Amino acid sequence: MARTNPIELIKKSSGAVGAFNVILLEHAEAYVAAAERTNTGVVLQISENCVKYHGSLAPIGKASIALAESTRVPISVHLDHAEDLELVNEALDLGFDSIMYDGSKLDYRENVRISKEVAEKCRSFGAVIEVELGEVGGKDGVHAPGVRTNPQEARAFFEETGVDLLAVAVGSSHGQTTRETKLDIALIKEIAAALQIPLVLHGSSGVSDSEIQSAIRAGMKKINIATHLNHVFTDSIRDTLDSDEKMVDPRKYFKSAREAVAVETARLIEVLALR
Repeated sequence: MARTNPIELIKKSSGAVGAFNVILLEHAEAYVAAAERTNTGVVLQISENCVKYHGSLAPIGKASIALAESTRVPISVHLDHAEDLELVNEALDLGFDSIMYDGSKLDYRENVRISKEVAEKCRSFGAVIEVELGEVGGKDGVHAPGVRTNPQEARAFFEETGVDLLAVAVGSSHGQTTRETKLDIALIKEIAAALQIPLVLHGSSGVSDSEIQSAIRAGMKKINIATHLNHVFTDSIRDTLDSDEKMVDPRKYFKSAREAVAVETARLIEVLALR
């Protein structure tokens, strides 16, 4: 199956597209397996933090692209939360389908300026660009009110930059290990009405299935999930090693963890599709 990009996946989705973070090769393999089991395209995301962990983008990036090209369902390979413009350039050179440039920590005008430049560069490569407006923080619970995305500012930002997808701050936060976050559904509806490009929910691991579905019905079209699936992966490894203290072959406990993630990812795909 030919590779695709998040916009094309969104067009075919009955709800929202699942975007799942690759940390190890086993993550990517699990997501592809889940996509094939559900016959639903997904996004494989590689974050700047993942690149720092591996020391470079090319090995994990090329492996993810190879997996995407070997499947019978459409898969998109995406660079997530990139602040380093050199990394953006490398991902485009490698053939990534989409880029998320994260200028959310910059002041508004600087975020507009750089996002516009990155958008033009992405278009020259035939890639889709996602940006963030309002800061989806990490491990800090909910946002301070001033950090949430302003709908009119979002519209102005889109009109100035011409980006394809917009990640917005509506109450979620990265790195959550419990699923208790309440989103500002009214704000999601207001932002969705203000501009006609797909909205992206980051920090979805802290949000329950029902709350995510409410967000999708309100206008979210791409749902990013990482920590929740890492939790599944790690719990499986703990259980496997606890059951056999003599086990030393990582293929045995990674295989179980990979399958556990594939099962949960397939379940999440169905949740996001509103099936």
